[in-house]
Amino acid sequence: MTPKTLSLIASITLLALIALCLAWEAILAPLRPGGSWMILKVLPLMVALFGILRGKRYTYQWSSMMILLYLTEGVVRTNDPAPGNALALAEAVLSVIFFVVVVLYARNTAPSRLARASDNEA
Repeated sequence: MTPKTLSLIASITLLALIALCLAWEAILAPLRPGGSWMILKVLPLMVALFGILRGKRYTYQWSSMMILLYLTEGVVRTNDPAPGNALALAEAVLSVIFFVVVVLYARNTAPSRLARASDNEA
């Protein structure tokens, strides 16, 4: 896949994860009735969003580590009562997709790979 395609998938997945987390903690299955402070978990995702949308390689690198926290939460909360368990599974799936895509993007845009590709074209 090209870096442009990977960037598009990462952006869509991250936006979906932000929407899921907001809806989950505000409306669908908050930890406490009326919402909870868990809604603040979207803030790190929002910080990453700006770098992901701009294609900043450094953001792809650090967000690949950060997203593992969301994967962990999704896996742990699959034991929640419905509908929280389905939302947790969706969070885990989106986290895995995002992780794979950002790692591939960071790998494909490495300066050593870009230099090697331009050498092969010459």
